Amino acid sequence: MVTVAAVVVTFNRLEKLKTVIASIEAQTHPVQTLFVIDNACTDATAQYLAGLQTTVPLQVVTMERNTGGAGGFAEGMLHGYASGADHVWIMDDDCYPTPTALEALIAGFDGAVAELGGDVPFACSVVEFTDGSICEMNNPVPTWDWGRLLVKGQRSVMVTACSFVSVLVPRWAIARYGLPYRDYFIWFDDREYTLRLTRVCPGVQVLDSVVIHDMGDNRGVNFAMVDAKSLWKFAYGVRNEASYQLHHRGVLYYIEFGARLFVSLHRGRVPLRLRARLLRSWLAGVGFDPRVEYPESQAR
Repeated sequence: MVTVAAVVVTFNRLEKLKTVIASIEAQTHPVQTLFVIDNACTDATAQYLAGLQTTVPLQVVTMERNTGGAGGFAEGMLHGYASGADHVWIMDDDCYPTPTALEALIAGFDGAVAELGGDVPFACSVVEFTDGSICEMNNPVPTWDWGRLLVKGQRSVMVTACSFVSVLVPRWAIARYGLPYRDYFIWFDDREYTLRLTRVCPGVQVLDSVVIHDMGDNRGVNFAMVDAKSLWKFAYGVRNEASYQLHHRGVLYYIEFGARLFVSLHRGRVPLRLRARLLRSWLAGVGFDPRVEYPESQAR
């Protein structure tokens, strides 16, 4: 049987985490180990996990400080890789997989490999909102020939990037391409990582694998939405994407990203002081260039 290590990163969302764990326990294809990354929670999460009895082997990894989603996923994938599992299945603490989600992911991944070859680097799920509609912020980026597998009778489409809401990553891909950038902290870590994985071959979205994303409002994210409350997240996102565009694509892409950013801010009538803060984040991308961390270099 194909072995899978599941990774859930959590921060102060205990009630939702309980549902995620129950959803993983209910999978028709059981996981080998469930790793819950406690990202320095300040609620009752640690106490709950300490006394939890599960039907799947559970390992709790407690971070000394909140490392953001990026740090949590990097740590979780490192543990999943070290477990020796064939795949690592990653998700947030508000992602509820339907019972056949993992089984369908594995089947879809295997089918894609049979058609495209052994370089297929991941399989992701269809992400629905709690009302059954598509989750606006979790739509993967399709390739130009996204239907290539559909015409072969498979229930998968080819994609170049996706969010970390139910992604199955094979062990070999983690060894070859490394871990997500911990230093990103939050935002754009999933986009950069899956773009990194698809340099040679696209990933696939498996249409029969469905998860529910229990987020607040079902809407996408764009720079016109910046306000004082969300500024800190957008600041990370701008810095991270600016770094990616400059250091991994080139100066013209960096400039083009800056132009798109500030046109969006202008059209959204974002206050000038917030625009100035994001300008500083864009400039910060010049000196921010994290290095890839490979699991084999992290002896445990």
